[in-house]
Amino acid sequence: MGLAFSKVLSKLFSKKEMRILMVGLDAAGKTTILYKLKLGEIVTTIPTIGFNVETVEYKNISFTVWDVGGQDKIRPLWRHYFQNTQGLIFVVDSNDRDRIGEAKDELHRMLSEDELREAVLLVFANKQDLPNAMNAAEITDKLGLHSLRQRHWYIQSTCATSGEGLYEGLDWLSTNISNAQTA
Repeated sequence: MGLAFSKVLSKLFSKKEMRILMVGLDAAGKTTILYKLKLGEIVTTIPTIGFNVETVEYKNISFTVWDVGGQDKIRPLWRHYFQNTQGLIFVVDSNDRDRIGEAKDELHRMLSEDELREAVLLVFANKQDLPNAMNAAEITDKLGLHSLRQRHWYIQSTCATSGEGLYEGLDWLSTNISNAQTA
């Protein structure tokens, strides 16, 4: 009885660990999101060549978030980060109408990779504070998310600089990664 009780307690109070890969085109706001989540403040960023990795603690979950640079010349390196990824955050600049097709192509190319078949997908429709930003429904259509029948996905409107929508996204990720692990 005591052993069963201690197992229940350890499940309730032990930290869960989740490996998250955050990608998207260059200048979508990935690094700003990472440090807003980690530090709660806006940091000055430069284009990421390579990656940033931080642990974000949220609601008894330890998210290890890999933020990988999005410039076209380094996108082929994304595949080196796929292994053991439980959640994929794809960040879209909602104001960049010229490159939404390119974002769609990169997203679908990545999702076809075998190593990511189990990963849940969270799309951050970032930069919602800008006046001409596409809303989540428009981005859903332009990215072809409804065609992802075998993938658990969600789109969250965000503003990295204010933090709006970021924690709602983490809530969805934590619930859906946990559900995928117990299924």
